[in-house]
Amino acid sequence: MAWYGWTRRTSTGPYRPFQMESLARSAKEGPDDERDRRDNGGSHEDVVGAAGPELPIRVETHAVIIVPPVSSNANSKQYETIIVDRAEGVVTLTFNRPERKNAVNGQMWIELHDALTEIYNNGSDRVVVLTGANNEFCSGADLNTVGKSSGREHSHTYYSMREVTSVILALARLPQPTIAKVRGVAVGVGANMALGCDLVVASDNARFSEIFAKRGLSLDGGGSWILPRRVGLHRAKELTFFADIISAAEADRIGLVNRVVPDGELDAFVADWTQRLLAMPPIALAQSKRMLNNAMNVTLEEALDDEGTAQTVNFGTKDTPEAIAAFLEKRAPVFKGR
Repeated sequence: MAWYGWTRRTSTGPYRPFQMESLARSAKEGPDDERDRRDNGGSHEDVVGAAGPELPIRVETHAVIIVPPVSSNANSKQYETIIVDRAEGVVTLTFNRPERKNAVNGQMWIELHDALTEIYNNGSDRVVVLTGANNEFCSGADLNTVGKSSGREHSHTYYSMREVTSVILALARLPQPTIAKVRGVAVGVGANMALGCDLVVASDNARFSEIFAKRGLSLDGGGSWILPRRVGLHRAKELTFFADIISAAEADRIGLVNRVVPDGELDAFVADWTQRLLAMPPIALAQSKRMLNNAMNVTLEEALDDEGTAQTVNFGTKDTPEAIAAFLEKRAPVFKGR
């Protein structure tokens, strides 16, 4: 991936006129034309401007997430407590302990971390759906397995919590858009894994709860960070202190989820959203996701510098010229993430 300089806004707009003309020309050319032009001394510098003092003063401090082009043609691994299905760019990760309403035990934490790490490194995985088997999302941590061997042996709970932390961070760091498809119960750490996804779509039979206090526990699974950002500090405290189970309708009313749909329409609705996301440019989406996730931790000036760096990366891909060509030719763009 090449890096190119940014250009300041001019009287004609944020990009110089010759840049837009060159972008359109580059988009209309086929790969052979582009290769010939490059071999004959041409370059993309006429597209985004030469690197120089016009680059933002602040260099991006958070890693620019570009998914490496790893093939996903190989069959997904077989796990004991989760199911990973891949189909045309969509990877569906299903909690699969239906006898315990998909409660998480030590083995599931290990397998979730392994699966999420594989997804992170797989450029062919474009959208991620998190869901649960047998019409239940996840009933939280399996308290029946506490102190029993169901994963790695740890000398203290402090160390086992590191496995929880590693999974929550792995989910949050995915560059791909993530959708939680929630049926049935989503409580405790199960609720917080759902809320840790970029989008939450719930069946009208879904139920949510920050159940921890009723189990003698404090928040975990990222709940202390996620909840105030989702519903505000005081509402987060209400959900936490009383540990009530709330309906999908109430979750929708307070902004805990993005959509609530009839149970019979849930699969089709999520499938439609995955197809719409598949049609988007993956590198651009990954960068927008990263900036939005960082939004409350940076100043406006830092955010603007981040945006400039991200756009510079976008202009170095083939997706931006493709988008401009599609617009001029009045057709739908085909984004490849390259």
